[in-house]
Amino acid sequence: MQDNGWEASAEAWVASQGEAGDFAREYVLDRVMLERLRDMPHGNALDVGCGEGRFARVLAGQGIAVTGLEPAALLRARAAALHPEGTYVAGQAEALPFADASFDLVVSYLTLIDIEGLDEAIAEMARVLRPGGQLLIANLNPFVTAGAWLKDEAGTPVHFAADNYLQARAEWQEWAGIRILNWHRPLEDYMRALLGQGLQLVHYAEPAPHGGPEARVAKFRRMPWFHVMDWRKPGQDPM
Repeated sequence: MQDNGWEASAEAWVASQGEAGDFAREYVLDRVMLERLRDMPHGNALDVGCGEGRFARVLAGQGIAVTGLEPAALLRARAAALHPEGTYVAGQAEALPFADASFDLVVSYLTLIDIEGLDEAIAEMARVLRPGGQLLIANLNPFVTAGAWLKDEAGTPVHFAADNYLQARAEWQEWAGIRILNWHRPLEDYMRALLGQGLQLVHYAEPAPHGGPEARVAKFRRMPWFHVMDWRKPGQDPM
């Protein structure tokens, strides 16, 4: 697997998150993700690319037994230290170390952009999901990963410009001491991989902020930064 920068950026990432996560997680995504869990019974869950375990702890707070998969050793250790009741294992999304139909819920929370083998990862998430189970995905909107802000001479964002949208590619992103490799893919690539596993889309959202500092809210309302997708695996668990 290609080095995507997460091992080297782990300490800076932990410092950037805190208990509530960054602006996007606290004020844009968490509420929508939790709303999608309300009508589904979940005995257990797999958090793919759980990082330092923040959302795994949120899931545990909902009474769900959580297993976190995280390839970066420092992040995995941090998750286990903060949540010793959870299970945190090393591994790659493209080859999940779990038996078929092991989980009621699989979560990918801003991790698909980090994964080199998208088709393999989606196939693995579908494989370990029980029939009737839920695959809940939050991801950067492909319009965001295809472009960047254009700024005036004072550094104020004027508008966002996207280019080469249809060309899948990996690009290095840097902020706050973090340097990681993110994948841009058109939405078609994600939909093809998910529909190809026979999964059924039951909800799609491009959520806006619901609080937080006004300057950040204004920026995140100018375009759809994220999308949330709720997929279900057909069938019923025979157990």
